[in-house]
Amino acid sequence: MIPVFRAADVERAVSPHEAYDAVRSAFEAHARETWTMPSKVYVTNYPAGDFRAMPAIGGGHALLKWVTSFPGNPARGLPTVTGLVLLSDAEDGQLLAVLDAAAVTALRTAAAGVLAADTLCRSEASSYAVIGCGINGAETTRMLVAHEIVPLVWDVDEARRRFVAERLGAREAASAAEALTCEVVITVTPGAAVLYPDGSLEAGQHVSLMGADGPGKAEVAVEEIRRAHVFCDDWEQASHGGELAAAVQAGAVTRETVTELGAVLVGEADGRRSAGDITLFDSTGLAIQDLALARIVFDEARRLTLGIEIDLI
Repeated sequence: MIPVFRAADVERAVSPHEAYDAVRSAFEAHARETWTMPSKVYVTNYPAGDFRAMPAIGGGHALLKWVTSFPGNPARGLPTVTGLVLLSDAEDGQLLAVLDAAAVTALRTAAAGVLAADTLCRSEASSYAVIGCGINGAETTRMLVAHEIVPLVWDVDEARRRFVAERLGAREAASAAEALTCEVVITVTPGAAVLYPDGSLEAGQHVSLMGADGPGKAEVAVEEIRRAHVFCDDWEQASHGGELAAAVQAGAVTRETVTELGAVLVGEADGRRSAGDITLFDSTGLAIQDLALARIVFDEARRLTLGIEIDLI
């Protein structure tokens, strides 16, 4: 019998603080190459959306996440992100559990965005915002509130941003401009529109760019990337399918000018260089992070007797 953990099971099994710590450990394992993963594989059906296959191995387990991104789905009453996470024993290859991919993705996205902000923002930063109030933006807001930070939230959908603010104890921004000028901003949008055009980023600002995770998506203009001290989760992924892809093509950044966040966390590279630095973090999502979270869910959900069991034979 194989346990299946639904979205509610994943949320109950892993607290925001546990997710944050797990994702930090995954960044460090990636930097030290103790856990490994190939770059994610895209199977596209643009303009509708795409499918992604994301494998990883480490800590005695292997994982495959099969997940989608179909930005037009909410207009049809369907979720943007769907899919499954398969967790296996790395020693004998046996399937151990199946998890809801959207819930794992939301936790991982929130933890990575907040961790990058904590690592790269000015120590005296006091104003925070989350742009985008879908499932990933809501989880990011929940992560910040759990860390005793009350962010402004903004979404083009007024009802959605109000719901997230009221449910999670955040504050609804009066305008997009108010949110975008905060000292620390985490953007979690579909990446269909640039949020930061030329000349808009302010000295000392940090932005975690979580939404542009595929070709043609962007939340910040290439000229703004030129002005910034740039970080990413994984250069190979980010340079081909993330926020940085267009900047790489334009010659605005190179491998030598972009720092992987894991290297900062393990002390192999510098983070923010000065109070006036503009820092940008480009997240494309690492399967290693999904693996770190899936291992916790597997242990805790079983302990709490969550989920359902299915017989595949």
